[in-house]
Amino acid sequence: MADPVTVIARLRAKPGQEARVRELLLSLIKPTRAEAGCIDYDLHESDEHPGEFLFYESWNSGEAFEAHLKMPYITEAFKLAPEILDGSPQLTRWKRLD
Repeated sequence: MADPVTVIARLRAKPGQEARVRELLLSLIKPTRAEAGCIDYDLHESDEHPGEFLFYESWNSGEAFEAHLKMPYITEAFKLAPEILDGSPQLTRWKRLD
């Protein structure tokens, strides 16, 4: 059995693009949660810095996460990133120790 993986994705909206980014990110939740291998896919927005977003994602394997990145709705979102995000999305992978 493959090892589960947790991914933290941090994104920051360009000034004036907060609502557009929020809407786009919210639209990714339902199809992603339906993907094979998705355990959790939760979106958060900073209380202290509106327009800063964080996805907490759990996948049953690294391969499932890689497949997620190739989904059409994800590739389309990445194409919009330069227009609406302040910098590139920051993705880090984590493994559970306990």
